[in-house]
Amino acid sequence: MCAQHFLCCLAGCCEGTVLLSEMAQESADLASDCQSWLQKLSAWEQASSEETQKDTCLHLSGFQEFLRQMYEILKEMDSDAILERFPTIGQLLAKACWNPLILAYDESQKIVIWCLCCLMNKEPRTSAESGLNSWIRVWAVLLELQAEFQGLLSHVLSAFRFDMKEVCLFTKSLGYESIDYYPSLLKNMVLSLVSELRESHLNGLSTQSRMAPERMMSLSEVCVPLVTLPDMEPLVEALLTYHGHEPQEVLAPEFFEAVNEAFLSEKIVLPTSSVVSLWFRHLPSLEKATLHLFEKLFSSKIICLRRMECCIRESFLPQAACQPAIFRIVDEMFRFVLLETDGAPEVLAALQVFTSCLVEALKKENKQLTFALRTYFPYGAPCLAAALSQHPEAIPQGHRLQPLLHISQLLREAVEDCTRGSPRNPFESWFLFVHFGGWVDLAVAELLLREEAEPPAGLLWLLVFYYSPQDGSQQREQSMVELKVLINRLLMLLRSGPLSATDLQEAAESPSGDPRPPVCGQLVRRLLLSLLLWTPEGHAIVWEAVTHGPTFEITGPGCCPRIWRSTRPQHRPRAHLCCTEMAHTDAVIHEIIGFLDQTLYRSQHLCVEASRKLARDLLKELQAQV
Repeated sequence: MCAQHFLCCLAGCCEGTVLLSEMAQESADLASDCQSWLQKLSAWEQASSEETQKDTCLHLSGFQEFLRQMYEILKEMDSDAILERFPTIGQLLAKACWNPLILAYDESQKIVIWCLCCLMNKEPRTSAESGLNSWIRVWAVLLELQAEFQGLLSHVLSAFRFDMKEVCLFTKSLGYESIDYYPSLLKNMVLSLVSELRESHLNGLSTQSRMAPERMMSLSEVCVPLVTLPDMEPLVEALLTYHGHEPQEVLAPEFFEAVNEAFLSEKIVLPTSSVVSLWFRHLPSLEKATLHLFEKLFSSKIICLRRMECCIRESFLPQAACQPAIFRIVDEMFRFVLLETDGAPEVLAALQVFTSCLVEALKKENKQLTFALRTYFPYGAPCLAAALSQHPEAIPQGHRLQPLLHISQLLREAVEDCTRGSPRNPFESWFLFVHFGGWVDLAVAELLLREEAEPPAGLLWLLVFYYSPQDGSQQREQSMVELKVLINRLLMLLRSGPLSATDLQEAAESPSGDPRPPVCGQLVRRLLLSLLLWTPEGHAIVWEAVTHGPTFEITGPGCCPRIWRSTRPQHRPRAHLCCTEMAHTDAVIHEIIGFLDQTLYRSQHLCVEASRKLARDLLKELQAQV
């Protein structure tokens, strides 16, 4: 939505007069901001206290954004116009050049150089203009020198522990220039601080040998603008993994926010232990990381489980969620999104992929999943969580029914058992169930691929509950009756001979003739698509529907799929003359795309190679149509 809003705003600014007016207004605002920031820089320059450094760190991101906006204006103007509209810009940039915290923060140094270059006069007419050009060139070169930049950085760190005059006198007495000594000083200082933190952590019970909380707080505040520098990585990691014995957090929240922002924007790389410690100690960072993942997962209208899996793995959240406290927070955020979106398919898919990645991460850590399940899922019965945590893919084909019926029985008892008073909230049991979506695939397969004529009631209940957990017992029973009739008809067709589109249409019609509820419509589509994919006779029917079907039709809200006669020449085979029309709405087409993608991603153990190839071809064809 944000991108669309931006594009709309951009399109609305195409008129020249409107654009000029907005640029003029923006320039006026920046001129006012320039004066405000100049006053800030002057105040920072005149004082070097701890409070001043803290205030500087708090405003670094805002000042960088101001510099970025200023550059977008300056690059469209010549130097004379710049100095006329922003007469104090030179003073502001000069003060920024002397502030080591600004130059060390993120991309501020680079943007300062860009702004300085905009002030250069291409054809200087006076000695003053030539002098300004020379001054800008000198500063641009100095700022680009890595050694000088490290010297400024070490100045920040040395101010934390040493007096700068003493350092300069000491280095000169050794015969070193400051610019030669600073890089080594920086590395040694970082290593010294890391060693001190580790010793303080190991000797945590000794009040004499551990670092004071005030000093920890001050050190973390000083590191806020420096977290993206490679030389600072060991110190950042040491701070994140340091655990004192104080009742309150000893690191500044601004430090956690800066590290989290740098990590999410991929400006730094952290080991898993540091990331877990960051999110464990600072809840706002964990929430922001989860929202950042949600934005990636749900930015596309098309569900692609492999893309989701890549995003989830790269987020480090499954590894961090091995800590039950972190998992509970991430899980609660998934719960909130599910409720807000009324169980949107993409949210369900993301939750199931995330759970799969979590189980894999727990196995890598050699943790007993069944032992810790109650900690991860306290709202569900332990026996139900243990049953669901099994991998359905690992169950041999002849032994799948019994675990499915056991899960169905446990869920039904949790939802409908009134022996202990009123029935429990069905959402809690459903929310636990949907974490492990592979059991639904297995239930569909057992219903369609079994030789028995009578479908087990437990499987019918399981599917109806998955698709419509809010239904009451009576409504659920009615849906089970309709689903049972459909399954019996489909199984009869499979046993009687080759499939045809007309036979499928007759089998899919509602027994009562009335429109089905939406939950039955989804189940019908899923069962028919599964049947068509898993049977060779169904391949031609479904391919004809997707590639040659002119439209998708439904005869009423939530009704069963309808099959239309093709208008193509009558000499073609009957399978190609009929099209299985699933729906005319984009929502249902996306539902079918999601089902095909899920089939390829998660159900390879249920399909032969021909079915997987057909699913890939159908998915490619449908994605090209939307």
